[in-house]
Amino acid sequence: MSTPLGKSSSIPALMKLGTAIPKLEGNHKHSSFGFTQADNMGSAYNVFKRSAVSEQALEYALAMQKPSWRTTATEPREQLPTSEEDIVPKNMRYPRIQPAWLKHEKQVLRFYGYFQEAVTERPDENSRKRHIVIMFCMEDGTLQISEPKIENSGIPQGQFLKRQRVPREDGKGFIGPDDFRVGCEITVFGRTYFIVGADRFTRWFYEENGIELGDDEQVPVDNWSKSYKLAKLAERGSLPASTSAVEQKVIGKYTMGAPPVDKKLTQFLLNDRKVLRFKGYWDDHTLYGGRVYFNIHYYLADNTVEFNEAKVRNSGRAVFPGFMKRGPLFKKNTPKCVPGLLTSESGRYMPEDFLVGDSIEMWGRKIVLIECDDFTQKFYREYLGIDQKSMTIDVSEKPVTHTKLMPPPHNGIGKEEDSLISCKMIMPKAPKVDLEKLMVMTGEVLRFECKMMNGNPDDSMRTLVIAYYPHDDEVAVFEIPVRNSGHWVGKFAEKRRMKNPDTRQNFKLSDFVVGRVVTIAAQPLLITRADEHCLQFLEARPEEFPYADPVACSRKFAVLKGEPEMHDPAGIDPDRLKELAMGMGLDVTDHEIITVLRRFGCEGPDGGPRIMGPHVLQQGGA
Repeated sequence: MSTPLGKSSSIPALMKLGTAIPKLEGNHKHSSFGFTQADNMGSAYNVFKRSAVSEQALEYALAMQKPSWRTTATEPREQLPTSEEDIVPKNMRYPRIQPAWLKHEKQVLRFYGYFQEAVTERPDENSRKRHIVIMFCMEDGTLQISEPKIENSGIPQGQFLKRQRVPREDGKGFIGPDDFRVGCEITVFGRTYFIVGADRFTRWFYEENGIELGDDEQVPVDNWSKSYKLAKLAERGSLPASTSAVEQKVIGKYTMGAPPVDKKLTQFLLNDRKVLRFKGYWDDHTLYGGRVYFNIHYYLADNTVEFNEAKVRNSGRAVFPGFMKRGPLFKKNTPKCVPGLLTSESGRYMPEDFLVGDSIEMWGRKIVLIECDDFTQKFYREYLGIDQKSMTIDVSEKPVTHTKLMPPPHNGIGKEEDSLISCKMIMPKAPKVDLEKLMVMTGEVLRFECKMMNGNPDDSMRTLVIAYYPHDDEVAVFEIPVRNSGHWVGKFAEKRRMKNPDTRQNFKLSDFVVGRVVTIAAQPLLITRADEHCLQFLEARPEEFPYADPVACSRKFAVLKGEPEMHDPAGIDPDRLKELAMGMGLDVTDHEIITVLRRFGCEGPDGGPRIMGPHVLQQGGA
């Protein structure tokens, strides 16, 4: 094993003593005699003496000193005949079966499309159509998507998807040329694109392969694109001149001394302060509409029209005179792309279009002309030869009537007036109450005694009391206890406003007359009598309740003056009086008999009540 100390040469092997294993072999003396052939004694040679260099070796050594020794030492090859392949470089030769990267080198299928992107916090748009260009490189099946840059769009545009192989949405392979069709959608990494067109090379490629690509489609235009194009046109000055700009040019000509050859100015100078005045109306057939009358002014100075709404007394309409401000009136209205843009003058209403008796269209409203003033009649008679006065229309007919919607029937829950308020108002309020009637009539209760007339013998003995409360027109029915009747006494009908089945209105006090049958709770009740307070209450109001007025009842019985019983000083029986009146064809109720008996009653010989007939006839004027 050698160590760094073994390389010492100042004192041979001095520092090496004791650091290496002593060499026990290889100390023999080398022989200087050798043989080139083991069995040939003549091949002996001296090992320490070098052999002489041959002339050929010396020639080779001298030749190798020159760089071109290989060319001079190599024998020339046999020259083969030149072929077509030898002319074309190796890096430009095409194999018989070309690979895709060589066959479709630099061939790209280009498609045009767009995708929809949601826009938030914008009042003028909620989505935007972004245009894209899809390029499919056929040499390696990669896909690249780019978006054309739009100036001042505020969106980072340019390369949308780097060139790469894109897997299909279902995970089965990668997207290829068969996945592209015009009018179809394609999904790339979760985003859906709609293809609307392709370039000429792409269409030629698909036609050569027998595939129908489809016709190009129009790209939908969003609101932002419209406003952007309009703004760019305005920046370049491509929009037509506005009305004010044209008028300023004309005024500039006048200031430079040009003659006034403008037709409008000439018309203004000749017809200034000349106005044709018409009267017309418009029938509004919508719900709650009516007939609206107008004063129509036609200004001859500039062919403009003004509509003022005529004030009609008690029409229920707010007073807004200006219905349409002064301006041109067109027969057919079309929207303008830009405010102030010059339009054609051919569609305007002219003076010859305003004829009394005919109609004109004013923004979708049919206006019928009914008359005109004296100046307008003179103008048409002198310039157009039309007699407008003879065509005047009389509009005194009845106004248009509308069918009134009836409220739905009450379902029985709660009070009817509360449910009716809910049908009339969005935010219902408490129904109004007649405070005067409430203050005067509170505490008044008018009672009528009645019998049940339903034909059932068990109910014939039942006696009920009808209580009428005049302060709120509510009715309650109570049953009087009768011994051994077998019926529960007490409240028969709860206090509330009840419907009269005969009149389909709420019960009134005039519906409760002695001798009349009323239906309450589906039971016919015959009113047999009323209490003293009730009779006095009715007699105190003879104009409202004529059957409680003694004078009115006496006049009704005046037709019985030819009956001898009516002149009996002892009086006539009330039942007999009713029989005589019924025989004469009079409709007499028991309440009227009671009214006459209370005023002209007396006691008969038998102690029964009788009516003084002569006094009745005298009061009735017979």
